[in-house]
Amino acid sequence: MGAQGEFKVTVVTKEMVAPALPSQEHWLTLSNLDLLLPPVDVGVFFCYRQPALASPRFLRMGSVMSVLKDTLAQALVSYYAFAGEVVLNSVGEPELLCNNKGVDFTEAQADVQLKDLNFYDADATIEGKLVPKRKQGVLAVQATELQCGGLVVACTFDHRIADAYSANMFLVAWAEVAHMVPSSVVPSFRRSLISARRPLCLDASLDEMYVPVNLLPKEPSPEAEHADPLISRIYHITAAQLDKLQCLASSNRNKRTKLESFSAFLWKMVARSAQGSGDNKLISKMGVVVDGRSRLEGDLSAYFGNVLSIPFGERNTADLVEEPLSTTADCVHEFLETAVTQEHFLGLIDWVEAHRPVPGLAKIYCRGSEDGPAFVVSSGQRFPVSKVDFGWGRPVFGSYHFPWGGSAGYVMPMPSPLGNGDWVVYVHLPGKQVEAVEEEAGHVLRPLTPDYLGL
Repeated sequence: MGAQGEFKVTVVTKEMVAPALPSQEHWLTLSNLDLLLPPVDVGVFFCYRQPALASPRFLRMGSVMSVLKDTLAQALVSYYAFAGEVVLNSVGEPELLCNNKGVDFTEAQADVQLKDLNFYDADATIEGKLVPKRKQGVLAVQATELQCGGLVVACTFDHRIADAYSANMFLVAWAEVAHMVPSSVVPSFRRSLISARRPLCLDASLDEMYVPVNLLPKEPSPEAEHADPLISRIYHITAAQLDKLQCLASSNRNKRTKLESFSAFLWKMVARSAQGSGDNKLISKMGVVVDGRSRLEGDLSAYFGNVLSIPFGERNTADLVEEPLSTTADCVHEFLETAVTQEHFLGLIDWVEAHRPVPGLAKIYCRGSEDGPAFVVSSGQRFPVSKVDFGWGRPVFGSYHFPWGGSAGYVMPMPSPLGNGDWVVYVHLPGKQVEAVEEEAGHVLRPLTPDYLGL
C-alpha cells in the first residue's frame, strides 16, 4: 500500500491558530527583492517516529496536537508575518497586512506506516496528501498521525513573504518554544536594509538575468507543456560520491565547491536527456540560487524576507555532454561569481525599483518555445532537519517539496538526517529528464528508501 503511495488521508479537524499575543494591525511593505518572486508556494515536511508522551509538558497539554498548536501560537508572536494576509495595493503590488488572522492548522490521519512511505515518489506520497495546500493567509500547517503512531508535520508558505532561510528561522524558533528555551534568533522586518539607492544605479548585465513580466518571451504551447510534465523525486547521494564529483570538477588548482560540482554534474546529465531530439543546437540553462545576506552591508543574519538572486549559465547541450566535468564546473563558477558581490544585489534592488510597478522575474524561470532544458539549483545546506524537535525527538527525515508549476525544473540538495555527510536531493524535472538522469547517474543519485533512513 505505502510503497505505491496508495493510502488514504482523513482530515480530523481544521482550525485557525492565531498568535498567542496579538500585535497592533499594520501594513508591512514587501522589499524590492520580495517583488521578484511570483505567487508560488513552498512546502516542507518532517517525519517523526511515534512520540513518547511521558514528559510533563505533554501531560499538561494533553496531546501532541495540542503541543504543536500551542507552540505555533507562541512562535507566531515574533513571526507575525506568517499570521497575516497578502493584499494588492492600489498599483497592483502585493503588501502584507499583519492582522493576526492566524494560520490554517489541519489535523489528519493516514492509514499508512512510516516505514511504508515511498519518499522517492514524492508526487504519489507527499503531494496533495501530507503537505497542505495554502488556501488563504501566508502559512498553512498540517500534522498527520500515521498508522504506526508516527507523525508528519508539514508547512506550506507563500514564497513572496519568505525564502527558505526565513522559513528555517521560523521552524527552529517553533521547536525552541516547544523546549521552553529563548529563541536563538529574533526576526528582523527592517525593510530599509533592502532599499534602493538614490539616484538609481543600473547595470545592463541585469537585463540578461531578469525581465519585466510584460516583456516575457513566448511560453511553449500548452500541447508541448503537457507532453512531458514535471515530476518530483527524492534521492540521496553519498558523501563519497560528492567527494568524487568534487575531485573530478576541480582542476588547474581551482577547487570547486560541492554545490558547484554537483550542479555541473546534473547539468551534464540533463543536457544528455535532450540529445535524443537530434537537435544539436539546443541551448540548456541552469541557474543557482544565491543568498545575499552576507553580501549586503549591515547585519542581515536575522532578516525575514527574500534576499535572493538567481544567476544562470547557458550552454549548447552537445558541448555540455562532451566536455569534461571540470569545464562545466568552471562555467558554473563563472556565472556564480557575477552574483556574489554587494554591487550585484544593490544593482538588483535598483533594477526592480526602476521597473515598478511592473514586476520582474528571473529569466531562468521563463523558457521560450525554442529553448532546451532549464532548471534551478537551490542550496538547502542550511536546512535545519536536526533542529526541528518539538520535544519527542529529532525528525527521521525532512525535505522541501516544491512542485512550483513553472516550466523550468527545480532541484534542492539538503543535508541527510543521518548526519554522515550524505545529501538528500529533491528533484522536480520533466519525466524524460528524470529517466535520463536515473539511467546515466543511478549510481550517484539513488532513490531515497525507508531502509536508507533506518525505518
